[in-house]
Amino acid sequence: MLQVSQRGQNIPASPFRKMTPFADAAKRRGLTVHHLNIGQPDIETPPAIMAAVQQVDIRVLEYSPSAGHLSYRLKLADYYQRANINVTAEDILITTGGSEAILFALMCCLNPGDELIVPEPFYGNYTAFAVAAGITLIPVTSHIEDGFALPPLADFEQVITPRTRAIMICNPNNPTGYVYSREELMGVLELCRKHHLFLLSDEAYREFCYDAPYISALHLPNADEHVVLLDTISKRYSACGARIGAFVTKNKDLQEAALRFAQMRVSPPGLAQLLGEAATDLPDSYFDLTKAEYQARRDLLVARLRAMPGVVCPIPGGAFYVLCHLPVDDTDRFAQWLLEIFEYRGETLMVSPAAGFYATPTLGHQQIRLAYVVNQDTINRAMDCLELALQQYPGRVQLEASVSYTSEASSPA
Repeated sequence: MLQVSQRGQNIPASPFRKMTPFADAAKRRGLTVHHLNIGQPDIETPPAIMAAVQQVDIRVLEYSPSAGHLSYRLKLADYYQRANINVTAEDILITTGGSEAILFALMCCLNPGDELIVPEPFYGNYTAFAVAAGITLIPVTSHIEDGFALPPLADFEQVITPRTRAIMICNPNNPTGYVYSREELMGVLELCRKHHLFLLSDEAYREFCYDAPYISALHLPNADEHVVLLDTISKRYSACGARIGAFVTKNKDLQEAALRFAQMRVSPPGLAQLLGEAATDLPDSYFDLTKAEYQARRDLLVARLRAMPGVVCPIPGGAFYVLCHLPVDDTDRFAQWLLEIFEYRGETLMVSPAAGFYATPTLGHQQIRLAYVVNQDTINRAMDCLELALQQYPGRVQLEASVSYTSEASSPA
């Protein structure tokens, strides 16, 4: 009897795409579905970087070097240096999106059966990458009560075993929007140095820090041998479809191992590298308007959510997501109900149930992630739907008294 592999059976459904069949059915019924489920910005991809691809004169679209075009890596090194990240082109390997950078890091730093510690909630696809790499993901839980700050270092120490090989963080964080401080990052690095662990740092949202400065893991002293920076142009330039990322490390052994994985897949996308290279020529001021727009959307979304009885919503300090607690029995059921049953003026919304952002099975079932990647009018219309839906949902429950947020996150900045 033919059977799908155990790995294939264990790969989880995407927490932000698994409701897609219900959304598609709702659209076929004529509903407008507001997509707050996924980090696909509606901000225009810069025309200048699109022009680099549209106007290129290429007769044969050849393979690039496995590490990516040198011209792009040189310009990307300049981009990092402007962010005070001291790397050279030799420290950079171009990948097929940030996803491949993450997978390369897991394959280079851990063996099958090894353990990776990750603060939860975390980017939902980390679970799938761990399954693909044959490693065990060990969660350390952060809590909505303190705005999803880094858990105490003692919690990390408690789960370190002889099989632990690395700690992974996302800063600014997806799905919580939390921005880790230098002190928090230094604490994690000291753990990695003490226990001879790698520090994998997913920094896809560095341009979007609203209330605190961006600190890279590669800003930290004595970090070079431990740190792998994982990156992508998807969110930075609203270019998710380009599928161009970067694996960045000053650890030469890791860089050589990653290159062998890169040779296995031959080369990263050629046309997209032209787009990425053109993006490095954009002025730093390009981000001013984009960042201001995201911050305005954040403030609107948080204000609307906090005005809804029973909803708890810390203020995200970065990225473009909020993770909030809803007074419902189960957000998977609620998300499906929104698409199958509910409508308001011919509209509804699609959300990401948060259980898929946790490794601990009991957590996240009353939380959702919302992406403020749509314009403010759409946010208001989506929140009108959500507010009414919470009143009508048959599985509404009373908010637990223990769920609250800290005074530091009491109002939008």
